[in-house]
Amino acid sequence: MQASSGQQECPAGHPKPKRERVLPFLIQRDGTWLYQGSPIRRKPMVCLFSSMLKRDVEGTFWLETPAESGSIQVEDAPFLAVELDFRGSCGRHQTLCFRTNVDEVICAGPDHPLEVDWDRPCCEDHASIPYIVIRWGEGRFPLLARLARPVYYELAALAVPGHVEGRPCLGVWSQDCFFPLARQP
Repeated sequence: MQASSGQQECPAGHPKPKRERVLPFLIQRDGTWLYQGSPIRRKPMVCLFSSMLKRDVEGTFWLETPAESGSIQVEDAPFLAVELDFRGSCGRHQTLCFRTNVDEVICAGPDHPLEVDWDRPCCEDHASIPYIVIRWGEGRFPLLARLARPVYYELAALAVPGHVEGRPCLGVWSQDCFFPLARQP
């Protein structure tokens, strides 16, 4: 059966296949979205696109709109955590909430863990970079927000001693979960 546009129709109950291609988008390390090399200056447009961002089982980023689907380039993480809000009492019962560059508010906890590769040896000028899971992709690759440096410094000020797998470390509590940030010296 042929549709009037000349494309084959999908049988009832089957999703319509999307054209998959490379789209001319790049998300820079600082959170700037580029389209064909030019910054997208309208924040509502960036927020809309970011809500349609997915990640597949191979770690590829996809922008999936109702009309088309295509892979896009991301330099580091697609989001940037730009603000930290401390809620509740100190310790296990505190909640650490982060606002992203696209105004999503995510609270660190079991569904949105903080991740730091704290086993990686640090160079003199490079500390381990913290990320928070914004949402889960199709496989083991989540969509992350990198913590901006001022936010990381605020987080580090809340760090307390702890242990992970029997090793002493410094970390933070949020929603009764401990998140290690760095080995304890």
